[in-house]
Amino acid sequence: MSAALVLFTVTIAALADALHGRSHASFQAGKPPQFTEKYFTQTVDHFNFNSMDNGTFSQRYLITDEYWKKGYGPIFFYTGNEGDVWGFALNSGFILEMAAQQQALVIFAEHRYYGRSLPFGKESFNIPQVGLLTVEQALADYAIMISELKEQLAATDCPVIVFGGSYGGMLSVYMRIKYPNIVAGALAASAPILSTAGLGDPRQFFRDVTADFEKISPECRDAVRGAFHQLKQLAERQDYSRIQSEVALCKAPSSPRDIHQLYGLLRNAFTLLAMLDYPYSTHFIGHMPANPVKVACGIMLSGSDLLANLRDTAGIVYNSTGVLTCFDLYNLYLECADPTGCGLGFDSLAWDYQACTEVELCYESNNVTDMFPPMAFTEKDREVYCSKRWAVVPRPGWLKVQFWGDALSTASNIIFSNGDLDPWANGGVRKSLSSSLVALNISGGAHHLDLRGSNEADPESVISARKTEAELIAQWVKMERTKTRLRKSDTQQKGFI
Repeated sequence: MSAALVLFTVTIAALADALHGRSHASFQAGKPPQFTEKYFTQTVDHFNFNSMDNGTFSQRYLITDEYWKKGYGPIFFYTGNEGDVWGFALNSGFILEMAAQQQALVIFAEHRYYGRSLPFGKESFNIPQVGLLTVEQALADYAIMISELKEQLAATDCPVIVFGGSYGGMLSVYMRIKYPNIVAGALAASAPILSTAGLGDPRQFFRDVTADFEKISPECRDAVRGAFHQLKQLAERQDYSRIQSEVALCKAPSSPRDIHQLYGLLRNAFTLLAMLDYPYSTHFIGHMPANPVKVACGIMLSGSDLLANLRDTAGIVYNSTGVLTCFDLYNLYLECADPTGCGLGFDSLAWDYQACTEVELCYESNNVTDMFPPMAFTEKDREVYCSKRWAVVPRPGWLKVQFWGDALSTASNIIFSNGDLDPWANGGVRKSLSSSLVALNISGGAHHLDLRGSNEADPESVISARKTEAELIAQWVKMERTKTRLRKSDTQQKGFI
């Protein structure tokens, strides 16, 4: 899923490095806020008092008080996910737009073991140091950070609303469930809290990727399936030099393993095109044109040479600059415990470990319910891979036990937003569970489109969804202020202060 979010981690990290050390302007339209980059002294292990000598590390966060009514306005806190925090801050303009309306302080926190928030520096991904990369530790990081920053900023009575997209959206849900004493509400955009807890159909994800292309044209789906079939025929004949020339590989494949890697590389391109099918060009995960699925289908149907069309479609993702003369199979895509992709660089290591421990991503393609080659990733496959790679045994069902799975009816004040173009959507909550557990389905919306800043190309559906989100959040803030006032009044009457 880091696919989920940050498959081209290197690109985003390079952007952040280029900006590092200065205040930053949002890339969203309108007057940009100025973020200040800071570091918070964070506990390495929240749950073992004898561990790591009670050590600490520097956790990065971004903050802007440009819109804040000091000491009164709410705090909008982004629960950072699997990547460099700047990549999320620069692509979540709606949070800033709403902060301007509601006079909020805005904080984007970076997830431990991602970006610059490495508890053990370059040794963070060694065993056993990597073992402190868990959802529970990350949530505790955010709870402590929120609590201490509220004290430092004289904001102890300011209601906190958490936001997140994809895995970050999952974390926002978990924060509201686990720390309702700290968090008054959560906006969880494109949060696949069900499928990542092992609930649902493992065929769903790639079936829904396929459906996006099928919506443009059934012929587009058939062309993609046909191209993969031609590749399969060439591989069966071991015509590796032909595959190299047709798909523009830097090196000819020479084994079934190489062919499997090629399938993964190409399937991953279609995954990204579907996830990022925004109605305008973006620079979130690499560069994408407006309506990339439509662009891809135009290429796939541009002529009878299906393999050339497949190559050029993959080029939208892997060669958007046009500077690559060939595709390097093992440098552009890394196979890992997430069949939707782990990305590149250190961030890919972190997400791979999480996919090997708590986050379940046993998704498969089968060429029946989807247009891709059969590529299984069963619980047994996951166990074998993770044991070899990280010396861990995954715990299927753990997120369901720890964070309630689909038994959420006793929770409150959570918005679950999903776009119908997003292949992650059906792994999340699509129906409202109560008046305060609200599902918003965004027609024509891709991966957490609602978190992005307003754009003239936005469909009416996302404009309406953002309006509803802002109204609900304003209600939650008002409710939390009332609770705080009553609590203080009750305490005073009892003579405690």
